[in-house]
Amino acid sequence: MSEVLKAISWEAPEHRHIDNSSDWFWVLGIIAICGAVAAFLFGNFLFALVILLGAGVVSLRAIKPPKVVSFMVGNRGVRLGDKLLPYSNLESYRVDEDDPFGPTLLLKTKQIHMPLLTMPLPEEYVDEIEDLLRDRLPEEDLEEPLAHKLLELLGF
Repeated sequence: MSEVLKAISWEAPEHRHIDNSSDWFWVLGIIAICGAVAAFLFGNFLFALVILLGAGVVSLRAIKPPKVVSFMVGNRGVRLGDKLLPYSNLESYRVDEDDPFGPTLLLKTKQIHMPLLTMPLPEEYVDEIEDLLRDRLPEEDLEEPLAHKLLELLGF
């Protein structure tokens, strides 16, 4: 008896985009300039340059709207854009329905460079996705790192 192929697909932005006010950019600039001046006064010219370049990259990233990415949870694995992660590369999952930005799927992977994946979920598919994952992965009490939550609140 073969397993019925089932897949749930949706599209969502790659990250939550917050429109930052001009005050946000002023604060970023002031902090970057103060940090660069302090590094310069301590004789660390390279670090001063890195601070200014970092602030420039952050401000450019804050302006750019996120790309829309396709997601899929199916019988063979989870797809994020063009990358398919088979269930053999995943350890556990959690559906966080209490996230203030909407339901979120947290996946713990076996990969060192990408230990926790976070995917936004459409509310109409939460139960179906959870049923599909429950048969293939153990549910674990996963939580998004505090640093990620703080950066989201700050608008990054």
